[in-house]
Amino acid sequence: MATLLSFYSEFLETKVVMGERKVLNKYFPPDFDPSLIPRRKKPKNEQVEVRMMLPFSIQCATCGEYMYRGKKFNSRKEEVLEENYHGIRIYRFYIKCITCSSEITFKTDPKRGDYVAEHGCQRNFEPWRENEDEEAAALAQRAEEEKGDAMKALENRTLDSKREMDILDALDEIKAINQRHAKVDTDKLLEQHADVGKLSKEEQEKQLEEDRQEAHRVFEERQKMQLKQNVLKRPVGDATEEPKVSNGLAPSRGDDTTAAPPLKLAVTIKKKTVVAKKKKAKIKTPAKPVASLVADYSDSD
Repeated sequence: MATLLSFYSEFLETKVVMGERKVLNKYFPPDFDPSLIPRRKKPKNEQVEVRMMLPFSIQCATCGEYMYRGKKFNSRKEEVLEENYHGIRIYRFYIKCITCSSEITFKTDPKRGDYVAEHGCQRNFEPWRENEDEEAAALAQRAEEEKGDAMKALENRTLDSKREMDILDALDEIKAINQRHAKVDTDKLLEQHADVGKLSKEEQEKQLEEDRQEAHRVFEERQKMQLKQNVLKRPVGDATEEPKVSNGLAPSRGDDTTAAPPLKLAVTIKKKTVVAKKKKAKIKTPAKPVASLVADYSDSD
């Protein structure tokens, strides 16, 4: 039994030691009096070292080095005692340029919820800040105009109310369009568009009949035009029968007996006149007898 108690006491001591090592609890003696502890007075302009990042992109005024937004610095922070905004404290930060180590300072701006470059740097141009400055200047100018002119103030309020009414009308129109689109069912819309191209049998037959009538009308007009052209081309006094021009359609079976026979082309072949040349008669000299040839030679030869 004694052995068990000794082991339990050692276990409790170990647990207490482990707790103290992790600093989970602190021991305060019964005679502790916090009023006896002297308090250290902090100076009013005390600077605290903090690790921070640049809230905006800047350019060093000494060497011209650009430092981007998010660059990390070991800065010093202090409270600006002579400035505040509606009781909100303003803080100043000190950093050094990464190239020339010149001191750069900037402050918080509670009015705009931003920071302001104070010394040793120039903030890069940001177009949205310029728009905000223009809006603030316009509001200040309007307040200055309305300060001593009641009619101007009334006119400005009338314009503001009219602008608000126009905005509300535009919003109501947008809501109505959205509600109309919300009621549209995609499946029904696709079915309607699919049924538009389909035609019933009666409509198809009607369309075919209209196509046939249109084809007959076109061929009849073409036939009339060809007949007119043939009449104009025919010379005056020619009483020959006008040739029939087919309309391009196959003849019906009932028209076989009345159909004119096909025209045959008559080809005339001119015969050449053959002039017979008379052969000149050759005058034949009578042949001399052999005895006469012998008699021509004299004895003297």
